[in-house]
Amino acid sequence: MASSTETHIKDNDPLDGPPLDFAATESFLQQSLTMILEDAVKKATDVRQKVCEWHSPEELKELLDLELRDSGEPEARILERCRDAIRYSVKTTHPHFFNQLYAGLEPYSLVASFITDALKPSLYTYEMSPVFTLMENAVLRKLIQIVGWEEGGDGLFNAGGSMSNMYALNLARYRHFPEIKELGNSAAPRLAVFTSQECHYSISKAAALMGIGTKNVFVVPSDKRGKMTPSALEEQIESVKSEGGVPFMVNATAGTTVLGAFDPIDEIADICEKYKLWLHVDACWGGAVLMSNKHKLLMKGIHRVDSVSWNPHKMLMACLQCSAFLVRDKTHLLQRCHSARASYLFQQDKFYDLSYDTGDKSVQCSRKPDAFKFWLMWKALGTSELEQRVDRALTMARYLADEITKREGFRLVMEPEYANVCFWYIPPSLRDLPDGPEFQEKLHNVAPVVKERMMKKGSMMVGYQPHRGQANFFRMVVISPQVSRQDMDFVLDEIHSLGKDL
Repeated sequence: MASSTETHIKDNDPLDGPPLDFAATESFLQQSLTMILEDAVKKATDVRQKVCEWHSPEELKELLDLELRDSGEPEARILERCRDAIRYSVKTTHPHFFNQLYAGLEPYSLVASFITDALKPSLYTYEMSPVFTLMENAVLRKLIQIVGWEEGGDGLFNAGGSMSNMYALNLARYRHFPEIKELGNSAAPRLAVFTSQECHYSISKAAALMGIGTKNVFVVPSDKRGKMTPSALEEQIESVKSEGGVPFMVNATAGTTVLGAFDPIDEIADICEKYKLWLHVDACWGGAVLMSNKHKLLMKGIHRVDSVSWNPHKMLMACLQCSAFLVRDKTHLLQRCHSARASYLFQQDKFYDLSYDTGDKSVQCSRKPDAFKFWLMWKALGTSELEQRVDRALTMARYLADEITKREGFRLVMEPEYANVCFWYIPPSLRDLPDGPEFQEKLHNVAPVVKERMMKKGSMMVGYQPHRGQANFFRMVVISPQVSRQDMDFVLDEIHSLGKDL
């Protein structure tokens, strides 16, 4: 006799019902896509609209209906939740969004994002993702050519510049001490990596994650423009060696986060060759200058480095994430360093060329085809248009810097080298104060208040920060070709309007 449990299972067999019919959701998809085009594309890029509709976390929790319930909710309510998600999000594609190292909307890249999310491919084997595997290879070959590695190289797209920088540390360590892959850090001496004081924090995070230790990341002083000082680098290398440490890598930066500075790659490469160190360049932000004949000299010597991080989702405006890691290696170093040879994915008796299975190069298994977001826009725009966009952005940054020097109450932190324009706003109440502790303390409080006011008004977003003992200053980042001189003027006018009473 069957138990009551068995009877219940038979009476409620989930296989008795019809399979899910996606035709039933077609109306929802059509309405959602219309909403995306109207609210997340057209309105979000309209200069007459707000950059954000600010609410405190507690207020926003009430507005969003975040609770997840046992029963599903009706389509109309789900559409409202989608509309709320768009409404209350920051519009990073807005012409007055200058807060981060990315901005603007690239329609071709957006369409590529739609396609990849609709198809749900993953880049680990050619059989799973034949089209996007070939597209990634095509983009990597072109980027390697632009970097100047005439003999070729290797690479992959991954989940952000921080991941790319971690790959660089891991490859550099593996090249010097391959036994660590199996035996761990106990098989290695005290390793040392060198980077400038202006570098991205991901270098220290990578050292912590990999067991190298943050105290073995040696910070090299930078000059007043934020560039690594080569002589100080060599002094630190010698000092670490004399104390029994083993230098293995130098991280240089092309386009620092705050000042937009470019480390002197050629001089650093000389030192790395002398001491046989891996040279990595974090060009996540500044790599775009390589597209420009006018500005590529900022990265003079890039062809001499061992690896490069480059994020097309920044200056080149591909949709997030779109991050390339390039390595000047033809010996399958990526594969040897990261491979786990999972037999259920990487069978050696497949019916096609196994070199197209890229999954064992990556720390990840599932990996989105992010290169497609750059490939499609590159195909549509061409290299010449990408070059013009970079040149235009830097020209616009120059215009803003010139305007700052003309206006009372505005002061440049330094002349911009790239698209980062850093400046103070000095309200009328402070303009007659002598420069000293009192002035600096009061000036330090200006930018946070102006930032709060612009956010609550929704008029624009501009970042600020202290830096090397200096009072808080604004950092404008100019990227999008949607931005005009009128927008630059608006930023300065709006900052004065929001801060003139301070």
